[in-house]
Amino acid sequence: MLDDLEIREATLEDLPEITSIFRDTIRAVNSRDYSEKQIEAWSSGADDTEVWEDRITNLYFIVAEYKNEIVGFAHVKKGCHLDGLYVHKNYQRRTIGSKLLRIVESHIMAEGYEIINADASITAVDFFDSHYFDQIKKQKKSYKGMGFASSIFSKEL
Repeated sequence: MLDDLEIREATLEDLPEITSIFRDTIRAVNSRDYSEKQIEAWSSGADDTEVWEDRITNLYFIVAEYKNEIVGFAHVKKGCHLDGLYVHKNYQRRTIGSKLLRIVESHIMAEGYEIINADASITAVDFFDSHYFDQIKKQKKSYKGMGFASSIFSKEL
């Protein structure tokens, strides 16, 4: 557990650390569930600077910071859809993801929603199961010309 962990809203200045976490986590953690070509396509999304700037500027986007280093992030779109939650590859299984999720859930409830949805990788199934999400369906999602196994999750708040 990290007692000095701080959660705050992301700024554009955080972009390099956010995209680094995105790329490195996919390559180190998700690589156990997806092929090398899939990982290459997925992690290349870190280079889509305009997309990330738009997310930080227009979505509810938070970062977890530990000792002045960003160690995780989460963002919500369309009111109650958890669009992304990533934890630095060196900080996995230290409750950072759980803390980010709790803040996101509180935000969604404050916005008047009673449900949270997520479209998650197969790597994240255990995380969502452990946080009482229902797996609605398994699917194959297309990204950058590649098919990715994923699941849609939902939870009443």
